[in-house]
Amino acid sequence: MIPLTKNKKYLLKTERLGLRNWLPSDEAPFSEMSQDKEVMKYFPKLLNKEDSKNFIARMQNNFETYGFCYFAMDILESGEFIGFTGILHQNYKSKFTPCVDIGWRLKKSAWGNGFATEAAMACLDFAFSELELNEIYSFATINNKGSEAVMKKIGMNYIDTFNHPSLINNKDIKKCIVYKINKT
Repeated sequence: MIPLTKNKKYLLKTERLGLRNWLPSDEAPFSEMSQDKEVMKYFPKLLNKEDSKNFIARMQNNFETYGFCYFAMDILESGEFIGFTGILHQNYKSKFTPCVDIGWRLKKSAWGNGFATEAAMACLDFAFSELELNEIYSFATINNKGSEAVMKKIGMNYIDTFNHPSLINNKDIKKCIVYKINKT
């Protein structure tokens, strides 16, 4: 049997994970993940198939334009798609933007294994050494303690809170935390 990872071109690898540009085959598992209420708890809505397809197209476009995006992420041993981790330009109006942020979203069965932290460390190394960026931000809703824990584990420092302009009409998730890490 040919391993599932053989036909995938990984841009970044860790001991357990491969990060890559998005493929058409990611649409179904990403759409399924984006319909999970627990996975999407800190987002304004569940993503339908068209929303998921548009997200993937946006990531592919970012990758073609900048050489990075929120990368699709697989477990190397099995080739299983488990979500994304990566960096992305953020241009919405705030005192922290424009900037490049680091973000992640994993399907529920992948939680609790340290995958987000492992992949985020690889992305930071890529951002600082290959892309020569000087700073990276991360944003999450104030109640998203899981994402905040990853921010701390990868060496980021708390900066502030703010009302996210894209979430301003959603009182439960509009208040966000901001973390930052510098190259040095």
